[in-house]
Amino acid sequence: MLKNLKICCEALQDKKAEDLSLLYFGETSPLTDCFVIATGMSDPHLKALRDNVEKSLKDNKVEIFAKDRYHPGGWLIIDAIEFVVHLFSREKRDHFALEDLWKDAARIDPESL
Repeated sequence: MLKNLKICCEALQDKKAEDLSLLYFGETSPLTDCFVIATGMSDPHLKALRDNVEKSLKDNKVEIFAKDRYHPGGWLIIDAIEFVVHLFSREKRDHFALEDLWKDAARIDPESL
């Protein structure tokens, strides 16, 4: 899983995602092991982030279970089974505050991957 997380994080960093955060759940969640959360500065930036993550995962043969079709709204999701990528506008990220909702989750430093 760490290798695939690294691929995802590098794809986000390549397109200048802001405030990259990883919440690790491990065995405590039946749905996924990790959330990858990042901020985009506009709807086109969010789309570019999503497209680059999808391409990088596909190029590295990482299965994507589900993905949002592009529609403006400030929150895009990519479900890569082992981890779920949440791409937010600043406003939506502040509103939904996933890091606060899942404050018991362990944090992984993206630079440590």
